[in-house]
Amino acid sequence: MTPQAKLIFSSSLILGTTITISSNHWITAWAGLEINTLAILPLIAKSHHPRAIEAATKYFLTQATASALLLFSAMMNAWYTGQWDITQLTHPTACLILTSALAMKLGLAPFHFWFPEVLQGSPLTTALLLSTLMKFPPMTLLFMTSPSLNPTLLTYMAILSTALGGWMGLNQTQIRKILAFSSISHLGWMAIIVSYHPKLTLLNFYLYSLITATVFLTLNTIKTSKLSTLMTTWTKTPALSTMLLLTLLSLAGLPPFTGFLPKWLIIQELTKQSMAPAATMISLLSLLSLFFYLRLAYCATITLPPHTTNHMKQWHASKPTPSAIAILTTTSTMLLPISPLILTTV
Repeated sequence: MTPQAKLIFSSSLILGTTITISSNHWITAWAGLEINTLAILPLIAKSHHPRAIEAATKYFLTQATASALLLFSAMMNAWYTGQWDITQLTHPTACLILTSALAMKLGLAPFHFWFPEVLQGSPLTTALLLSTLMKFPPMTLLFMTSPSLNPTLLTYMAILSTALGGWMGLNQTQIRKILAFSSISHLGWMAIIVSYHPKLTLLNFYLYSLITATVFLTLNTIKTSKLSTLMTTWTKTPALSTMLLLTLLSLAGLPPFTGFLPKWLIIQELTKQSMAPAATMISLLSLLSLFFYLRLAYCATITLPPHTTNHMKQWHASKPTPSAIAILTTTSTMLLPISPLILTTV
């Protein structure tokens, strides 16, 4: 892909995201989502591999369906109430259809089926965009319409997402699929709190995006996409492997890392809302995800490859760690001590 094409698609992604997050009217929000979808498709399919073409096709079909549902719910609400304003969504059927549309856009269970397949067929940099930037516009719409949505339905969808994200990621050997199921599990944490404390959902999303960006950029630097090749990277880049270990533990939500902060705040808020059983259930289900994060961390740092390995021996690289990864790793592991400062923004 030529640099000019990459520039056009990247600027279209930024434009589509900006249009959606700054709009008050359903039509402009829908137009921004469509620009985003059309801009990311060439980036998914740029390798021309059959798996990449399949991923782009699956992505296009699911996103087109979700966009049609979103437009349908907006039209239904406008038909009954005469309002096209995003915050004025009041008709119950329109709210239900919108919940389904945004769940499909985000990859929230039970509409998660497309996400692991699309991520597996995409390059690591495009997979990073799909996991973070592409979820920002629908997350903004979820934030703006949160007072109108059904909290019970969102709670059930959130618990199902956390369960499926943890359970289906257990037997995966492809790192992109593991990170896709990790994303589905994290979306459950965001969805369960959006009706009660929407700003907490956005905080969770920002921190999740930060930590996931660190993981994807590290994997892209060491050119690893399978567990079997991750085992051989310690001899080549010990510093990056150590950073990956810390970032994965942060993504799992273990204290004293940054990833613990949103989980701690969400459990606290759920308890205040008399939802202790839901908080207990979602905490226990996140232990499933913890297993595959620990397995990734174990493969990255503790396991040395056997002498009979089929892979070529990796030479120790003398190249320094990219400064962007160093900064991202620091922020994605060490923000917990300044949590009082972060809480002033929530």
